[in-house]
Amino acid sequence: MLDIKYIRHQSEAIKKAIQVKSIDLDLEELLLLDKELTKARQTLQELQRQKKANAQKFKGTLSNTEKQKIAQAGKDIALRISELQSGMDEKQSRFQDLMLKVPNIPSEDSPIGKDDSANEVIKTRGEKPKSRSLKNHLDLLIQNNWVDFKRIAQVSGSRSYCLKNEAVLLEQAFIQWSLQHLIKAGFEIFSLPNFGDRSSFIGSGHFPEGEEQVYYIEKDNIYLTGTAEVILNSLYRGEILSGEKLPLLMGGLSPCFRREAGSAGKEVRGLLRVHQFVKLEQYVICENNKEEAHRWHTFLLKTSEEILQALELPYRVVKVSTGDMGAGKYKMHDVECWLPSLNKYVETHSCSSLLDWQARRTNLRYRGKDNKVHYCYTLNNTAMASPRLLAVFLENHQREDGAIYIPPALKTYLGTSCLVGSTK
Repeated sequence: MLDIKYIRHQSEAIKKAIQVKSIDLDLEELLLLDKELTKARQTLQELQRQKKANAQKFKGTLSNTEKQKIAQAGKDIALRISELQSGMDEKQSRFQDLMLKVPNIPSEDSPIGKDDSANEVIKTRGEKPKSRSLKNHLDLLIQNNWVDFKRIAQVSGSRSYCLKNEAVLLEQAFIQWSLQHLIKAGFEIFSLPNFGDRSSFIGSGHFPEGEEQVYYIEKDNIYLTGTAEVILNSLYRGEILSGEKLPLLMGGLSPCFRREAGSAGKEVRGLLRVHQFVKLEQYVICENNKEEAHRWHTFLLKTSEEILQALELPYRVVKVSTGDMGAGKYKMHDVECWLPSLNKYVETHSCSSLLDWQARRTNLRYRGKDNKVHYCYTLNNTAMASPRLLAVFLENHQREDGAIYIPPALKTYLGTSCLVGSTK
């Protein structure tokens, strides 16, 4: 969400953002409603003044006729106020709906384009496997007795998975190493619930758009989260933080759930698109300053790269285009790892700077050195998300015999430099 005053003065820039981000929003309708509501508030204020002045007329000695006349005038004013407020409530509701759709203006260096085809590769690191006889991660999992898709599908349906044996230990090693890395980088870590109320999804910007991707538990009026960002963004909602305590660096670990609606035709075999996964999210709340936000954006991106470097995975960093970044993003980078079976890079990390777009939705503020209250800036990035990372890891570190090479970073957690499964 943006400040309506800012929208009024930057309407042309907002229109351009709507266009390049392909947002379904009529800005003219929003601005017209804004004018109508402003005028209605002024009228309401005048009517309330008249009501108060009319009530004052009851003072003193009055005839019955005079009293009746004053009382009738009061009723007429009250009726006009009631009718005006009713119309205002309807317009205010529509106004609020439109305000939630207003996109952030993207940074000047964000590529302009309608989708990911306009994304720009800015860095590539690591060597791709050279063998031509590589197996895909699904075959590796089955060969090593590390998964049971058939039986779990009978219980939990399609796009569910059941890791077994050493694969469970490997996934837990990802989690443990990534947690320790965030702690060393200065993060406070959280183990979070995987559900939140509707306002938390609105606050993060996942609602109203994207609602079709979220599981809803109707009986409890609660939604399952697809990222810890939803919870971390609302953890301090409505509060005024001390500027001296910023930035807040938070690492949130939680199970995540996504319906993956609309993914028909995409690569869904194996572990790439599943309904449940585990994710460690980086989240930063900082001062309302673009230079400060840029510094933390760079920091979050670097942290994710360090994790992939420790896992010895080939990856690239991509500057995301306006049509691929989403409404609330000011700047966005994806980190993509090489997946041999698809012969392409796949997204494993998504780093975003949203300025005060989320903070205005959650009313998250801080008191600065000037003793004034400001809206915070927020940023986020993936630290680790499995099982997608597991799929990438298996395919890149496989040996000809099906065993998996274990980098030194994980050896402490697994006690070996080569992971071999069982045929039982």
